[in-house]
Amino acid sequence: MESMPYRDEIAVRLQPRAVTERTVVSTDWRSGLPVLAGDGVVLRELRRSDALPLHALLSTEEVSRFISPPPTTVEGFERFIAWTLQQRLEGAYVCFAITLKGFDTAIGLIQIRARDIGFDTAEWGFATGSAFWGTGVFGAAATLALDFAFDTLETHRLEARASLKNGRGQGALLKLGAVKEGVLRKSLRRGNDVLDQVLYTILAEEWLERRASAEDDARVAVH
Repeated sequence: MESMPYRDEIAVRLQPRAVTERTVVSTDWRSGLPVLAGDGVVLRELRRSDALPLHALLSTEEVSRFISPPPTTVEGFERFIAWTLQQRLEGAYVCFAITLKGFDTAIGLIQIRARDIGFDTAEWGFATGSAFWGTGVFGAAATLALDFAFDTLETHRLEARASLKNGRGQGALLKLGAVKEGVLRKSLRRGNDVLDQVLYTILAEEWLERRASAEDDARVAVH
């Protein structure tokens, strides 16, 4: 979640339209995000009630030090959630809550935003509570999000930015097959610091080939 388009100081001055929070299973994502279930995880639309756990998990120094500053209060996260619903309705952005199967509390989020008209080129970001690092939760959630981006949003090129100092984030991207394209110098402001970021990309054909290979491996393992 290192390039976050939301800014709380701007949202405070906005009066977002009312957007109904609801769970759907349709691919008409503009009217409501589908529920995506995978290996031990479930991705769903953010809800106002997610503000409290997300604030507790994502506002720690350990999690937030390499990302765009998250909202600093529960109320700020409530405004962020309202903003994500409005942006989804406008067809420019989606944001999923990451939850565990059988445990509906949000433990992180994954966002995807269009970088051009439609989602042909898009950027994604993610953050999870540090207690869930190294558990496989992120990999399972990211796989669902990438399938959604390439299959439903029909993204061709998906970009991600990771702080040059964020070895864990870069490792997670590489494990998913992302390709390092270069360093974006002084591209992320964190307080008085301006950090270098690394640009990673995944192309649709690369992801589809990787997925097909994994499915072939799974069939061989079964037999």
